[in-house]
Amino acid sequence: MDRDGLRTEVKELLVSGLRLDVRPADIADDAAIFGEGLGLDSIDALELVVLVEERFRVSIPDEEVGKRAFGSVNALVGFILQERAE
Repeated sequence: MDRDGLRTEVKELLVSGLRLDVRPADIADDAAIFGEGLGLDSIDALELVVLVEERFRVSIPDEEVGKRAFGSVNALVGFILQERAE
């Protein structure tokens, strides 16, 4: 899957998996996923880790990796592509 297709899939997963009241196309690629961006909290973070690990077959082993991976949609896409390449 190419970067654009993966970006779309990540946005769709965010909306459907976390039941967000926003359209996937309305999520900015570089907006923060947590805090000011989509306004997700720590409970959402746990759920999102499980969703991403199951859907994309990657591992987010600790909080430090999670902070980097979940910085934005673009950061998450980059993380998934990097993990799949290794």
